[in-house]
Amino acid sequence: MMSTRRNVLIVEDEPAVAGALKRQLEELSCNVEVALSGDTGLSLAQAKPFDLIVLDIMLPGLDGLEVCRRLRTRRAYTPVLMVSARTSEIDRVLGLEMGADDYMTKPYSAAELVARVRSLFRRVDALSEQAGNLRRVLRFGDALTIDPASREVTVRGKPVVLTHKEYDLLLLFAHNPGRVYSRSQLLDAVWGYSHDGYDHAVECHINRLRAKIDRDPSRPKLLLTVWGVGYKLSAVD
Repeated sequence: MMSTRRNVLIVEDEPAVAGALKRQLEELSCNVEVALSGDTGLSLAQAKPFDLIVLDIMLPGLDGLEVCRRLRTRRAYTPVLMVSARTSEIDRVLGLEMGADDYMTKPYSAAELVARVRSLFRRVDALSEQAGNLRRVLRFGDALTIDPASREVTVRGKPVVLTHKEYDLLLLFAHNPGRVYSRSQLLDAVWGYSHDGYDHAVECHINRLRAKIDRDPSRPKLLLTVWGVGYKLSAVD
């Protein structure tokens, strides 16, 4: 059992599925609300804070991908566990690209749901603790400045807008400059779960982040690829 009660929103249009999810999450000491459409789910998520949103993709009204996209335009961050009967890799990657923290394919077991929810909660707790302990601004010469307290990033003196996942990736690299991370290590650290076959999601986020912080993304000097191993952040611009 978890030591504190979490507030969870389930956005699922099938009442039986939503009811089963609700019961499973209540066994984890969660307070659970249910929305049966994307529009209702988005309205609830914007009206009050939640510790987790379990979001189906195929919904009446706004679909789950659009709900997730709109949530990620807000400054406030809420973990999203996307659930879908769609099993193709492109659907999983698209869900992660829209800002989902994890993606679970129907049908799934109660044990898998519990493992993924616990993993997301642990990751959020770790990030909160890190933000509380690391208040100092991180500087890499004149090239890059990161303020963990405000989540603001400037590149060569100009502010840049990063998605939550892009920022989390950059902060991980910045806390360990020069360290090489494999794709699987980045997935574990930033997405909080081992995503087999999700390497493409890492590459997409790396490419987008590189386009925002490097002068010439085709010849990067900050966010480097170590061929056959992974990626690292260099302090040289």
